[in-house]
Formats: sequence, C-alpha cells, structure tokens
Amino acid sequence: MSPLKVTQVRSTIGAIEKHKRTVRALGLRRIRDSRVHEDTPQIRGMIAKVRHLVRVEEVED
Repeated sequence: MSPLKVTQVRSTIGAIEKHKRTVRALGLRRIRDSRVHEDTPQIRGMIAKVRHLVRVEEVED
C-alpha cells in the first residue's frame, strides 16, 4: 500500500472535541498543514472520522 498525504483544509474551531483530538493525532496543527502516514486501517479510520476537515492523496513511493 502506498503512503497517504493528509492535509488539513478546514479549521477545527467549532468542531466537536473528538474531531479536534483526531486531527491533532494525525499530526495536523493548522490549515494547509500536511503529514504523510502509512496506509493502515487505523489511519483510514481516523481520516474517515474527520473527512470533512482534511484532504487525502496517495503519494507515490
């Protein structure tokens, strides 16, 4: 599986606390901040929970 680039595209202001913590756990601090993660079921679940706040792209090795 190829790595995933996760980018925060919306603010967490006004989001519920669980979503704020999930975005922080993904390593994102501010809008346009990006991190690359391995494509695991745990990461996919976190992304699914906050899909309205982030954008996901597959990164070529």
